[in-house]
Amino acid sequence: MNTLDRITRSPVLMGGKACIRGMRVTVGMIVAQIGAGRTFEELLADYPYLEREDLLQALRYAAWRADEREIMLPGE
Repeated sequence: MNTLDRITRSPVLMGGKACIRGMRVTVGMIVAQIGAGRTFEELLADYPYLEREDLLQALRYAAWRADEREIMLPGE
């Protein structure tokens, strides 16, 4: 797995949620925006303090967490 050196967690920041480089931008917010159809270019324009690698690492982190355990979905 590639290094996730841009993903940080602190109990005093955003309730301990995974954030980007200690900022008040959560991995969940990034993934939700991409899932809603926003492009990297749109996100980078809206949040000029983010970098492309921040977005890529947010997706890698979310994929790693999703693969970490099985979650029962409705109808299974």
